[in-house]
Amino acid sequence: MFIDSHCHLDRLDLSLYNDDLANVVQAATDAKVDTLLCISVTLKDFPNMVEKTKNFNNVLLSCGMHPLNQEDEVDIAQLKELSDNPSVIAIGETGLDYHYAPETKAIQLDSFKKHIIVAKELNKPLIIHTRDAQEDTLTMLRDEGADEVGGILHCFTESWEMAKQAIDLGFYISFSGIVTFKNATALREVAKLVPDDRFLIETDAPYLAPVPHRGKENQPAYVVEVAKHLASIRGQSVETIAKLSTDNFNRLFNL
Repeated sequence: MFIDSHCHLDRLDLSLYNDDLANVVQAATDAKVDTLLCISVTLKDFPNMVEKTKNFNNVLLSCGMHPLNQEDEVDIAQLKELSDNPSVIAIGETGLDYHYAPETKAIQLDSFKKHIIVAKELNKPLIIHTRDAQEDTLTMLRDEGADEVGGILHCFTESWEMAKQAIDLGFYISFSGIVTFKNATALREVAKLVPDDRFLIETDAPYLAPVPHRGKENQPAYVVEVAKHLASIRGQSVETIAKLSTDNFNRLFNL
């Protein structure tokens, strides 16, 4: 069985699925993807995400504000209140993105710090988005004691050196459909090096559909293609990739 450790079910174009999220979840189940972690990107949309996913026992949630959605400062009391929900197993996604929005660095850093505070208070792992901010991301994780809760560097595209330092802090490295892209040679080298007990797989649906589904909207069922490519890269069977990534997910979240 597979786990999609990062998807945005509330952002899918449901017109592609007969206007019913149940069809997406069923397609995942048919592909032997039996657990989905639906990731929050704004606090204002979080209640709607809860409502859309409440009928699916195999959908777990995170709560947080994406670093590129920083129109307002994070209200730490609101973040804590919303995150203190039994369906929420993780805080985020949070982190730093200097590629698209370097001008919001200060507010991103403030938001990131608040997410770590809440994660530690609620003892829930972090979902980290990081792009072109390796040094600041690692410094924040160290300085704020994020190793107390650990978490995931999702949709990883950075260097092996960063991955290694994050792993030393207790974090897991998650690979998305990007690892299947033709130009992702450097990322595939990183994927060979991550230890068996520290990698996860994800779709980031509806974004970044893997080969052979490039150009389509991504969906959780396609995480199987990520597993197939990782199996080839790492010289392991697809069954081994499925078992290792599932065991890693369950260990991280105490499931």
